[in-house]
Parts: sequence; C-alpha cells; structure tokens
Amino acid sequence: MVASEAGSALSMKATLLLLKQVDRLVGRLAASLLPRPVPRQTNSPPKSILVIRPGGIGDAALLAPALHALQRSYPGVSIDILAERRNAGAFALCPGLRSVSRYDVPAEFFPVLRSSYDVVIDTEQWHRLSAVVARIVRAGIKIGFATNERRRLFTHPIPYEQDDYEADSFMRLLTPLGIRGEGEAECSFLAVPARDAELVDQLLGGLKGRRFVALFPGASIAERRWGAERFASLAALLVQRGIGVVVVGGESERAAGRTVEAAGGLSLCGRTGLAATAAVIGRSALLVSGDSGILHIAVGLGIPTVSLFGPGRAKKWAPRNGYHTVINKELPCSPCTTFGYTPKCPENARCMADITVDEVKGAVLAVLEKIISHPK
Repeated sequence: MVASEAGSALSMKATLLLLKQVDRLVGRLAASLLPRPVPRQTNSPPKSILVIRPGGIGDAALLAPALHALQRSYPGVSIDILAERRNAGAFALCPGLRSVSRYDVPAEFFPVLRSSYDVVIDTEQWHRLSAVVARIVRAGIKIGFATNERRRLFTHPIPYEQDDYEADSFMRLLTPLGIRGEGEAECSFLAVPARDAELVDQLLGGLKGRRFVALFPGASIAERRWGAERFASLAALLVQRGIGVVVVGGESERAAGRTVEAAGGLSLCGRTGLAATAAVIGRSALLVSGDSGILHIAVGLGIPTVSLFGPGRAKKWAPRNGYHTVINKELPCSPCTTFGYTPKCPENARCMADITVDEVKGAVLAVLEKIISHPK
C-alpha cells in the first residue's frame, strides 16, 4: 500500500509537470487563436453548470462558498466539477454536487468535453488550458478570470486581484449571474461525510473525547515548510501541559509524523484519506499548519487555526476572524509567491525559519484560552 501511494504521488507530480508544459506551449497558442465566444442571452435560470477547478486542495476548499451560493440561488441546479486527481477528494466535503470528474484522467475528461451546459465557470487563475476547455465546452455563458490571453475565451471575463481573499475572488466569478456574496467564507462551509466521521473514533483511540491540537507539517512547496523538528518541539511542549497532539497528513508526511510521534504525539500520517483527515481536524480544538490546503479545510470546517506564513500571500490565503492567528514575519522579500509560483529562496526560507517554537506555542495557548473563555 505504501509503495502504491508513493507511486501514485509520483505519477500525479509527473502529470502536473506535463500539464504545465502543455499549457505553456499549447495553451497560450490555443488561447490566442480560438475565436471569441458569442454569448447567448436567456432569462431562464441555469439548470446545469460546469465548474472547472484544476490546482491544489486549498483552491478547491475555498471554492465551496461560491458553490453553496450557486445552490442557494438556483435550487435544483446540477453542478458538475472538473478537477484534478490531486484536489478532487476535497469536493467530497461539498455536498449536493452532481459529479466530480478529473481533468487528468482521459476517461473522465472527454465525456465532460462533449457535454453541454447552461453555464461554464473556469476558476483557474492563470494557466490557459482550463480556459481553452471552457471555450470548447458548449455553453451560452462562459465565465473566468481575465489575467492573460485567457480573457478572450470567456463571454464574461472577470478581473483578478493578487491581494483579495481567494474565496472572495471565486465569489466574484458569480457576479455575471447576479450573485454577490463576498465575506460568506467567514462561517463554516465544508462538511465531513458521516462514514469518515465514524472512522475517526477508531483512529483517535485514547484521545477520543479529549481536547487535542492537530498539526500538519506538510506543504506542497518546500519553502513553506516550518520543519518536522520544530513541530516535534511544539508537540513536546503541548504534551507537557496535558494537551493531546495528533499529526495529520498523507504519505509524504509520514517521516515528519514519526518525528512528532517520538515527542509524544499521535501520528495518523498516511493512514487516512482526505475526507478522514478532515474528520480528524473537525474533532480537534485547533490546527497548526503552514500555508497549505489542509489549513483551508480547517477554516472551512470552522476549526480555529494558528497558521505560519512566509512565501505565500497572507492577504490572499490567510484565514480571517478572531479564532485564527496568523504568524508572519513580513520580511521585505515576502511574499514572493505569484499565481502559485514560488521562486527558489536564496536565504533558505528565512521567513519561515525565523518563526520560533515558543512563538507558536504562545499563539496556540492564546487561541485555546480564547476558545475556552468565549466559545462559539
């Protein structure tokens, strides 16, 4: 099983690199040459909508408020999602969708390409292939971000700002449909399937029913990682105070999980799928994480967080409201990430390394005290 999961991760990484190369070479050309779409006016509410969401788990999680807004505005509407293998699992936390297909699985992709919809919404921020797909799929209304040549392929191109909270940016894609709802991501917007919630009780063992802190030591980009040893030191300090610690993550976090487990925590890394990981987070008092998709799942579940930001854009990605604490050194070179690309750091990600264990411990204890003093 371990070898199988590792092989799957390598396969997804190779597919991702291939898609980026194809986008660079073919996507740009196709976006420039395809004829502009001709909008079809209609007074009828849409009955079928295709939402395209390639990319990571965080984007998928923060798209959920916009999906809920569509469901509320158009009761009974059929919403299909076109995702990728690496983020498709996140949509299990969004009830009411008709189907979830994967962009990088041909047997699932081509039937979507041949389908017809009332509306297509491309939520990708920069790459062009998804816009090409939106242009090819039959639909009277085609909506997407106008960040480059891709703007030509939509009947309704929408401006995109680097410093707007991402959930609000996604919500702005609904304005051509007369839907406005910025700020709706302040409340819970994800739900854990019942079967995964039941599984968690078995995995937590002696921690079932106890207050515990969840830790996620991973990140898709090395520069965003705080380090397994620091997470282990944090775990040891929390355990000393009688606070349980559970490490969550996938196969790539197993080694970090063992390091934290040696300090007194419980590691579930590599033992749960994404929905079950969400169930664990949903039982926790709070989550400590870097800038990651898991962080946004915690936010979507209404779980308080302590998040560690460095290369990433905190204005765009950091959780908001009083139950979330963001630690960000705000160095002159930070943030350095633009449209998901983080350059190699010449200073070994000092923006993350300068965050101390005591600083994070203090933030965790302060959030726990706030939860106890002022429960939601």
